[in-house]
Amino acid sequence: MIVRLLFPYMMLGMLSFQVQAAEPKIAVPTTPKPPPSSVSAKEYSADLMSLYRESRLEDPRVLASYARAQASKEHAREAFGSLLPQLTANAGANRIKQVNETTNQIYNSENYSLSLSQALYNKAAWENYQKFKLTIKQTEAETVEAQAEATVDLAQRYFAALAADDELELTQAERRATQKNLDRVNALYEKKYAMITDVLDLRARVDTLAAQEVDGRNQVRLSRAALSEIVGRPVTEKLSRIRSDVELKVSDESLDTWVQQAIEDNPSLKSTLSAVEVAGAAVRGGKGGHYPTLSLNLSAQNTNEGYNNALAPKTDSYVAGLQLSVPIYSGGSTSARVRGLVQDQISAEQQLEATRRQVVKETTNAYLTADSSVEKIRANRNALASAEQSTIASEKAFTYGVVNAVDVLTATQNEFKARRDLLKTQYDFITNLFILNRWAGKLSDESVESVNIWLSNNSKTDPVPDRNTKQ
Repeated sequence: MIVRLLFPYMMLGMLSFQVQAAEPKIAVPTTPKPPPSSVSAKEYSADLMSLYRESRLEDPRVLASYARAQASKEHAREAFGSLLPQLTANAGANRIKQVNETTNQIYNSENYSLSLSQALYNKAAWENYQKFKLTIKQTEAETVEAQAEATVDLAQRYFAALAADDELELTQAERRATQKNLDRVNALYEKKYAMITDVLDLRARVDTLAAQEVDGRNQVRLSRAALSEIVGRPVTEKLSRIRSDVELKVSDESLDTWVQQAIEDNPSLKSTLSAVEVAGAAVRGGKGGHYPTLSLNLSAQNTNEGYNNALAPKTDSYVAGLQLSVPIYSGGSTSARVRGLVQDQISAEQQLEATRRQVVKETTNAYLTADSSVEKIRANRNALASAEQSTIASEKAFTYGVVNAVDVLTATQNEFKARRDLLKTQYDFITNLFILNRWAGKLSDESVESVNIWLSNNSKTDPVPDRNTKQ
């Protein structure tokens, strides 16, 4: 009866509330808050691509590889200069005193000369230039390899830092969940509803997790220090994590396709191949020591100094000539040098074969590991879902006295182990994908950007949901 009497008033009150909510609100002038003067490192999220761009400008290995490539170009230009005309100008002035039976005089002499020499045939110099031209190709391939190696190293350290962050957060979350169970068991123990062994087991686990948390904090600092070494600055901001809505997978190309592409495009293999060509040019240059050389010489001279420093009228002299030099015997040093260069060539060829085998092996390992990681990720996701359900069920069963606290502790440990395994498998997959692209010669800015899309730009992403929210 009372409800019937109050019902109309309740309806009127709700209608009046809706009308007030529908009315436009009038802004009240307030003093605006000053904009933040700086961005906190905790609010800013650094992703893999931003650190990659920084490392390209700060990583000493990358900068050194650029310098080596530039130096090889200058060395080639230096070798080419020996094939061009060599022009030399000389000027001199002398104060001469000449004394003999009939003469005792002091006079000044001057001489000016200009000489030009052009090599017409010099096999050793030509092959030396060819060697340095091939060295340019070698250092360029080494630069690409150094960049690829630095990129893989950056990715490994990036995900190692993420793994350290995850381990610390997982340890903290597990400790909170275990502490909550310990509090519940303590309350039951005080009422004589739980055994002391359950209390001691949970307390020991909480203490163990506290010790692991200390080690986890240290690992976070160590992993950030390793990342800072490449970037060249302290990396204190939060790192972007892997999004949960992406499907991680390898490309549809077969293993044979990847291996064939690695043999064709791997920069380390290209560098080693160029090293073989450089060694061949060095052998040809060494053999050039047995060949004659022919050069053209032109000179012009103006002087007032004659024979035996005697004073003479100023005279202009112009000379043009050909100079042929034929090596006959140099103590066997030229032949020994050639034999040594031949052995260097054989060594380079064997290194090429070793590098080719390594490229095939590493490409195969990276492909198979990355491909198996995809299935492992799916299995770990299923294992995590089952572990979460098992933890929830064990906690409810503990409430009804069906299981003991040790069973709840085991279920909690299994859940967080499954969570660790899933995160580790994801990181291993992406790292192996970088390694695969590196050995296949496909690691570039675009490949880094394609992986960076898998990372979340939300700086507040929390990969470790608190177990307390599920209870």
